[in-house]
Amino acid sequence: MRRPLGSGRSIALAVVVAVLVAAAGAVWWSASGGHGSASTAATALELSGDLRAHDPAIVAGTAGKPWYVFSTGDASVAKGAIQIRTSPDGHAWTAAGTVWDAATEPAWVRTAVPGVTSFWAPDIHLHDGTYYLYYAASTFGSNRSVIGLLTNTTLDATDPAYAWVDRGEVWHSTPGSTDYNAIDPGIVEDADGTPWMAFGSFWGGVQMIRLEWPSGMPTDPSVPPVHLASHTVPPNAIEAPTIVPRDGWFYLFVSRDLCCRASASTYNLVVGRSREVTGPYMDRSGADMAAGGGERLLATGGDMVGPGGESYSNGYLAFHFYATHLGGDFQLAIRKVAWGADGWPVLTTADEQRADAG
Repeated sequence: MRRPLGSGRSIALAVVVAVLVAAAGAVWWSASGGHGSASTAATALELSGDLRAHDPAIVAGTAGKPWYVFSTGDASVAKGAIQIRTSPDGHAWTAAGTVWDAATEPAWVRTAVPGVTSFWAPDIHLHDGTYYLYYAASTFGSNRSVIGLLTNTTLDATDPAYAWVDRGEVWHSTPGSTDYNAIDPGIVEDADGTPWMAFGSFWGGVQMIRLEWPSGMPTDPSVPPVHLASHTVPPNAIEAPTIVPRDGWFYLFVSRDLCCRASASTYNLVVGRSREVTGPYMDRSGADMAAGGGERLLATGGDMVGPGGESYSNGYLAFHFYATHLGGDFQLAIRKVAWGADGWPVLTTADEQRADAG
């Protein structure tokens, strides 16, 4: 049969176009992690100055206001008090001392948890003009731990009203009687303005209790915590919960696997979401985080080893990582979170996505 003039060229052109479209689609899918548009990428802030912050709790300044980061203490500085760093713009960071000094620390903690050398993993929450600073105290390998609270009406140390007030113990865990670890507090308010505190590490995983304003304390200490998330791979390493409300969802970010091992750390960030603050939190595949689910968002890559210990403020996620160029010492990182059209957060940058796709 005789073909119409030009039909061979048309077919060949159609084949070429189809191949190019398929290739472009493959690149788009790969660069997005198979989860959205390749243009959906987080933005890593370029940081300078004093960046040696572990488990950072960020306050991202808005409308020209300063930024703050509170972080785990160093045993050699003010007996391990929670550290403070400030920035005028979120990029250049300066050490600004500690929340307390050796003379004004919450002394009750050392009685509650003998052997404490530093105070860990703070979280800060603003409610009705008061800053609530939660922190943890423990020793490595033990779940004899406490979460404490201090409050302040300002973060500006030059303000005459600046004063951190010790409010005492919020929650504790005891070896042999509790199957969880009371460290790594993370505060969130639900749609009604009720505060909740997520916490936990290893043992029974991530838990949650209900708090109340204005005390910032549990509504009923006799009510057991709600279980939110576990890591079912031994040694069941999961901690550092941060819950972000957005568009009718609550997103639970957690750090899994092992921190604090310099360049050998395996920390990574995962997420799930729920319509209710108390869960269940499901990943994109529908797996429950309480049974080991969780979608990975960020892991070791290049100079960045073991990212985790995260917090969230005004669209920015702060975390620490272990820098290979510093011999595995820890550093502060801050990223503007991107959100895909499907509602899921993205923490990888465009460069990281291209590297993964390559």
